[in-house]
Amino acid sequence: MSVIPSFKKGFFTILILLFLSSLLLILSQGIEYKSDSYFIVSAQKVNQIILNQNQTNLLSLRTLIQSGSPYQGNISAPLTVIDFSDFQCYLCNRYVKNAEPLLNETYIQSGKVLLVFKHLPNRGFDSMGAALAAQCTNDQGKFWQFHNLLYGNQKQIDSGWVSIDNLKKFALLIKGLDIQKFDSCLDTAKYKDFVQNDVNLALSFGFKETPSFIVVNNDGSKPEFLRGALPFPSFGAVIDKKLSEGGNGFG
Repeated sequence: MSVIPSFKKGFFTILILLFLSSLLLILSQGIEYKSDSYFIVSAQKVNQIILNQNQTNLLSLRTLIQSGSPYQGNISAPLTVIDFSDFQCYLCNRYVKNAEPLLNETYIQSGKVLLVFKHLPNRGFDSMGAALAAQCTNDQGKFWQFHNLLYGNQKQIDSGWVSIDNLKKFALLIKGLDIQKFDSCLDTAKYKDFVQNDVNLALSFGFKETPSFIVVNNDGSKPEFLRGALPFPSFGAVIDKKLSEGGNGFG
């Protein structure tokens, strides 16, 4: 019988310890042990962890502002309400006429909430053009005027009321807007990728209908979701709850 030298025993012991350490590290990172002795990464778990981290980063107020999303309110507000809407959506119009003014009066003007608009143009063929035009007005600090103008003149979906020609006519009604810059921005579809990124973000949360909302801490953490043209008290209940928990200030 051969005898394994002591230095080889020590070497094998080190290998075993290294293997066990690696095993513990792998198990702690969400990797599942299978009966066939293979360690298989759970792609679903890993992808969900990555997605959650990315979503938190994308929902932080700093990221939203730096990306160019239209907003109104104090950037030091502890909470952000993110509105995913379509200018041809009649339920969005209902929210704009009924809940949004109270949201503005109660929470935005008082510095408790900052409102951010995100495009989800999925109601009709003309919705994308309206989204592009609205984002073009944001270049000149006129987004909310254009936003209110479109909802105030909303007609039936794809009836031509937000054709390119009509969007340019609406723009003429906004005092101080540089029409040449606006027309160039719209004609070149300058914000096509920007709007598509908004759509992708909405889909990552499972939003397919408009309006849809996220109420989130300023740093992008602890999002809560609201769907539909809900009455103001529904927003108030979520906002008050999150304020009582202590939202995060702008960091």
